[in-house]
Amino acid sequence: MNPGFSFIITSVLLGAGLAMDAFSVSLANGLNEPQMKKRRMLCIALVFAGFQFIMPLIGWFCVSAAAHIFASFEKYVPWIAFSLLLFIGAKMLYEGIKNKNIDETKPAVSVGALLLQGVATSIDALSVGFAIEQYVFAQALASCLIIGAVTFVICFAGVEAGKRAGTKLAGKAGTAGGVILILIGLEILLKSIIGR
Repeated sequence: MNPGFSFIITSVLLGAGLAMDAFSVSLANGLNEPQMKKRRMLCIALVFAGFQFIMPLIGWFCVSAAAHIFASFEKYVPWIAFSLLLFIGAKMLYEGIKNKNIDETKPAVSVGALLLQGVATSIDALSVGFAIEQYVFAQALASCLIIGAVTFVICFAGVEAGKRAGTKLAGKAGTAGGVILILIGLEILLKSIIGR
């Protein structure tokens, strides 16, 4: 398949589909930190984009090198995503309820929690390796770059939308953000159980 219009459209659609969970988590992060600066917003979007770029590429390598290993691991992916999002969401929920007077100058989501969110929302993107397995490396890399770019734009918009809503919700934003993360984790898990 030559990189052309259909290649770009397919990659953009893959990126949009994969970015939906990351968008929801970005929304929750913005909601939880309504005073967030642009630089931090860019960093959050970049983390999600980076994971959405690397995971399909890892999946492509796995399909090329060791498909049988990945196939046995794939059934645990929703459980891992659920566990990570439940942990982060419960922590945000607890802190939102416990700390009524949150220091708005301090980031609501730590770097470690942000990286866990990135893994949790992108781990299912490993399976995209199967969808792009017929590509040569240059095509797989280009497709993953497009997926990452689409994710970046969608997640930046998510953080911005969450920030605006968070400003209106004031003290309840952290609690709402935690609930959203837990619901996203449940949705990922239920989709995998119902889809079987």
